[in-house]
Amino acid sequence: MTARAHQVKVKRVYDQPAAGDGTRVLVDRIWPRGLTKQRATVDLWLKEIAPTDTLRKWFGHEPSRWKEFQARYWAELDRNGAAVERLRDLIHRGSITLLYGARDEAHNNAVALLGYLNAKREN
Repeated sequence: MTARAHQVKVKRVYDQPAAGDGTRVLVDRIWPRGLTKQRATVDLWLKEIAPTDTLRKWFGHEPSRWKEFQARYWAELDRNGAAVERLRDLIHRGSITLLYGARDEAHNNAVALLGYLNAKREN
């Protein structure tokens, strides 16, 4: 029996929730500034899957560090089996949206996490 592939999307937590978001999972270590928990409409705050504070601060959302950030973050995820498994379990149950607070929509941990999940997809 093969598991049904569910959709995984990435979205800024500040954007309006949509019916197609599925389970909304905040993947930042720090709660987004100026956003109430009610307005964020977060189903799960999985901060343990976020990059370590050391890596997050080193990256500083500098696009020139993006490739190295991804490599370092993926290495952290490889060592963070419990959090990755929890996220995979949610994906097997239904569609999810990975939420992040960064302004840069192309260079953030949610995008890197989605890349990791796609690269490590279980067949």
